[in-house]
Amino acid sequence: MENPQQQKAFPVSWDQFHRDCRALAWRLSGQGKWEAIVCITRGGLVPAAIVARELGIRLIETVCIASYHEYDEQGSLRVIKPIDPKVVKLDGGKGKAVLVIDDLTDTGKTAKVVRDMLPEAHFATVYAKPTGRPMVDTFVTEVSQDTWIYFPWDMGWQFQPPISHDTAG
Repeated sequence: MENPQQQKAFPVSWDQFHRDCRALAWRLSGQGKWEAIVCITRGGLVPAAIVARELGIRLIETVCIASYHEYDEQGSLRVIKPIDPKVVKLDGGKGKAVLVIDDLTDTGKTAKVVRDMLPEAHFATVYAKPTGRPMVDTFVTEVSQDTWIYFPWDMGWQFQPPISHDTAG
């Protein structure tokens, strides 16, 4: 992963993120009969809440995975909190009745860790980058690998400079 200052910026407002999460729920509606959502924390918390509301899913579980890294490379992944065994055992224990939600798939490494836990779960993310895209079943928007997404919880209200710095009119 490159330094965010060296990447393309893609700021996402709360309104846009909410619309994109509802679009994800719309794409997921009718694709399966899920008994639970497993959200990958922390980024999956907000989209999981919106998808759960839209699809009427009441059982929401988390899997907590930390990536220790500098911005120039992704480090090793560590499962801080695994998925509750009761959720893993739903529908035979391979995840067929489980919808896994995250905000973004970047390299796909986090998704692979969770997919190993629930190999038949349906993986859905709001945004996907090309390297991680094969790890998800449903997503809303693809962005280039060199794009840094600024989620609404990462930003405050401030001026954003224009893409083109040419001010001569």
